Amino acid sequence: MPILSRSQNRDLGLELFGANRRELGELAMQERQARETPERKALGNELRLDEELGTGVQAQIEAGVRAKARNGLFETCANPGCGSGWLHLWRSRMAPVFEGGWNCSAACTAARVQAAVRRELEGRILSQESHQHRVPLGLVMLEQGWITSGQLRQALDAQRQARAGRLGYWLICKQGVREQLVTRALGLQWSCPVLPLEFHDAEALAVLMPRLFVDAFGALPLRVAAGKLIYLGFEDRLDPVLALAIGRMSGLRIESGLVQESLFAPAHARMLNAKFPPVELIEAGSEPAAAHAFTKAIERARPVNSRLVRVHDCLWLRMWLRPQSGAMPDRDSTQDMICSIGTH
Repeated sequence: MPILSRSQNRDLGLELFGANRRELGELAMQERQARETPERKALGNELRLDEELGTGVQAQIEAGVRAKARNGLFETCANPGCGSGWLHLWRSRMAPVFEGGWNCSAACTAARVQAAVRRELEGRILSQESHQHRVPLGLVMLEQGWITSGQLRQALDAQRQARAGRLGYWLICKQGVREQLVTRALGLQWSCPVLPLEFHDAEALAVLMPRLFVDAFGALPLRVAAGKLIYLGFEDRLDPVLALAIGRMSGLRIESGLVQESLFAPAHARMLNAKFPPVELIEAGSEPAAAHAFTKAIERARPVNSRLVRVHDCLWLRMWLRPQSGAMPDRDSTQDMICSIGTH
């Protein structure tokens, strides 16, 4: 048998295997596919799908990143008129926060506070307390059969001669009417419940509102039920404006009612002696001046949240310096600011 040269061997190899190379490659590919797990196949399908979707998938990914940036580390400014919040990378995204939104600069804080002050003062104009004609207390008690017409007439005469004191006082002192009946009649007059005073903890409840409001408006926080409801007591008449403000500030529902006078007075005195959160009292000559003072306070304290509400002719700003863990705010991390605005 003739011996082939090296070049002849190479040519023979090309001739034998060159034609079958495509077939061998296809067999190798089939073998690899057979070895693939279902997971690897699914991943490959996803990758091919991503390639087919192209820019659509990329756009969705970028949108998701932007959404996470807004809700996470890269919080955006809550001022609707801000156009440069993302530039302030040096400013903490945790504070200052006003009414649930982070402010990227003092200018944005001022803009949002000005809008809130305007909102509250416009609300004062729209909700001027008009006199509500209620059935007189004496007629309520007379209708219920709790007093006689003679008792009512004598109590009214005593009140007229003294030119002082409420009718209920004269009915109790001069006519021997039970105090519980007078309180029940007041509840009927104001269409509200008579609230009990058991287990009243003045120190724990003092964080719900500034001491000024307890004193000036005769309010008495009674208790917080299930972290959702505040019972707010008054002596002889309700204050719906104050109740609304406390509800907005705390985020809890308010149940207002009357407390028997002999129980209310000592509890109210204990409440006034409790320790309240620190408060700053200011007067502003105009709406812009009030907004400027509130802005300075927020920028200085840098709270994790703050809120502004109106209480009659006052504006009440509360700042929480640390995150709150329950319905009752932490006294040591809560600051109040009350501003009265002069009228021209």
